[in-house]
Amino acid sequence: MATMAEVGHTRRIRAAWASAHDPAAGVSRCARIAAFAVPFTVLPSSLWRIAACTFHAPITRGAIDYGNAPSGLPGVPLALYVILLSIASELLAFTAIGLVTTWGEVFPRWIPVLRGRAVPKLVATVPAALGAAVLTLLWTWAAVNLSLGRRIDGGPLTSNAPLSFDDWQGLVAVVAYAPLLLWGPLLGGVTISYWKRRRRDRTS
Repeated sequence: MATMAEVGHTRRIRAAWASAHDPAAGVSRCARIAAFAVPFTVLPSSLWRIAACTFHAPITRGAIDYGNAPSGLPGVPLALYVILLSIASELLAFTAIGLVTTWGEVFPRWIPVLRGRAVPKLVATVPAALGAAVLTLLWTWAAVNLSLGRRIDGGPLTSNAPLSFDDWQGLVAVVAYAPLLLWGPLLGGVTISYWKRRRRDRTS
């Protein structure tokens, strides 16, 4: 049987989870759907990277040894780097939900010093707007390059490039990364909705 401490810990986790999804007053259904869709635009590419680079699933093109390839960070194997990158990407995408929930307007209780205080409007909107602009430009640029037969960074497309339209492995990678095109626009729409709602609340 669970101890009282375990029960209390479980209740605190459930309360934190519920508060993270408690919608703020005045949030439209469209904005809420868009915000919750953002993490799902990142999920397919994260799963693809983990499957290919960490678990060596046969879903990549060419003879690249993703299992032993360097990560670019000293002392960090590619398998671990990919997992950390995927977790960081999901956490970053999850912040969009804060723009439609109460913790995007009032700092949660678990944040020292700031707990219970109102979140300044610019503290949320400026990073979100910049992020939306960068993500939109980044993934649009990547998609244009891919359509022109180049890598997503603009370099020449090699025979073992993971993203391509030449075979099923390349198509799987393209399908996994395609939702990232929606990350920036969805975040931008949610940010505009957040800005308008906070400005309306201030003037009302």
